[in-house]
Amino acid sequence: MNNKFSRLNRLSDVFGDYDGILSDIWGVVHNGVRANKSAVDALVKYRQAGGIVILITNASRTAPYIQKMLDGMGISREAYDDIVTSGDVTREIVKTYSGQEIHHVGPSKDNPVFDGLGIKKGSPEKAKTVVVTGLDDDRETPDDYKDRLANWLELGLPMICTNPDKIVEIGDEMVYCAGSLADIYQQMGGQVLQAGKPYQPIYDASFNAFKKANGSDLADKKILAIGDSVRTDAKGAANNKLDLLFITGSIHAHEIDNSDENEGANVAKLVAPSGANMIGYQDMLK
Repeated sequence: MNNKFSRLNRLSDVFGDYDGILSDIWGVVHNGVRANKSAVDALVKYRQAGGIVILITNASRTAPYIQKMLDGMGISREAYDDIVTSGDVTREIVKTYSGQEIHHVGPSKDNPVFDGLGIKKGSPEKAKTVVVTGLDDDRETPDDYKDRLANWLELGLPMICTNPDKIVEIGDEMVYCAGSLADIYQQMGGQVLQAGKPYQPIYDASFNAFKKANGSDLADKKILAIGDSVRTDAKGAANNKLDLLFITGSIHAHEIDNSDENEGANVAKLVAPSGANMIGYQDMLK
């Protein structure tokens, strides 16, 4: 097993240690605009060696939408067995509001997550819950929602957060996600139900995907989690007792000085609060 304080040279160095890989998408397989070719190649080789790859994402859209997006980036379907999204988990939660009204916060591109659920969208005053799939506009920040958050709290509305991420990398920019609003609402005393990482519903769905791909449960959950976020990927790995390969070159890149001779110890210190068993790290998956 690789030393947690050192870089993992190649994913292939640990192929034999794991029956499955649970890999984040944004920040690992692509940056929101371009595919990470080395990551795709590494996952393809792992599958060719007999391993199972499930892609997991806090994206508010469903798996077919994400697959089409990956196709558009030239990411081979040979790199993964299945995709599990926060959007799919959200649908199962929102389904319980069938026949009722919800208040949706997020871009119109997220609307398909509600298709066929029998819900109506309307004002907070008429809604039974607030479903946050993101901020309405990529240029907005959580500060733009102070009055709306206070209104939802006054109305006693529970919040369903489809994406617990606070920020996501899109090209060279960082954009606020639904989790940035959910955190504030929770701090204000609001009730929040989270659908994505690091919360259990999306991991249960992922383990079911492994079982489906394998034909049976993986023995002792010999699964390696790969991700770039301490808050979601590392914490989710810890909660489910999965080893972690941490990717440093994305949302935490500004926190790590890769010219420091103590880089490995610094990365381990960054990940430590999550409780994850980090087997090593890479700038980019390869």
